[in-house]
Amino acid sequence: MSAAALPNYQKLTVTYRVEPGCLGPEGKEHIEKFCPFAEKGVAELDSDFIHWDIVPRFSKAEPEMSYSVNGKQLTRNKAGQYLAVFGKHLDEFENHLEDKLALLIDAYFER
Repeated sequence: MSAAALPNYQKLTVTYRVEPGCLGPEGKEHIEKFCPFAEKGVAELDSDFIHWDIVPRFSKAEPEMSYSVNGKQLTRNKAGQYLAVFGKHLDEFENHLEDKLALLIDAYFER
């Protein structure tokens, strides 16, 4: 399957919710600005078949990560099947995203 041919509505939307505490003790003051910064920082990662949505996580009731296609929520298993079509493994995909976000936190604070 050619990833470049995917229209936006067929892309996997990955919603990653960042807890303010990930940004340190003053995280609540930074989270609203960090999320758009982080979204730009990951925008090109697998952009042929992924749409990124990085948002604040203010409630533990919200999952840290969720997946959808064309507005329809997918289970983690279904997201893994979707990614497998493109030769990606879900666990590695999630770990890579978390590593990238750690780098983006450092870049945001210019450490």
